[in-house]
Amino acid sequence: MPEPAQAAVERPVQQALVAPEAQAAAAGSVSELVRTLVQERNTVAVYRGGPTIEDLVREEIRPLLKTWLDSNLPPLVERLVRAEIERVVGRVLP
Repeated sequence: MPEPAQAAVERPVQQALVAPEAQAAAAGSVSELVRTLVQERNTVAVYRGGPTIEDLVREEIRPLLKTWLDSNLPPLVERLVRAEIERVVGRVLP
């Protein structure tokens, strides 16, 4: 005999954003990439006691990235927040 409380509380099943096959393929690709990176890191000795290439690139990129973010992030966030509010509210804001 079905319990009345369970019948009244049935919820719709949420669908995944991607198909299980696509999800498995993406996970496999990421896993393979990680394995490759770990193998390369273990076999290549780039570090000799000084700064690494990664350190040098990070040092050079940081001011460029900061400038770009200072210029572009506020309008980007404002536009995305406005679009989300419009979507949720269901009308165009003035």
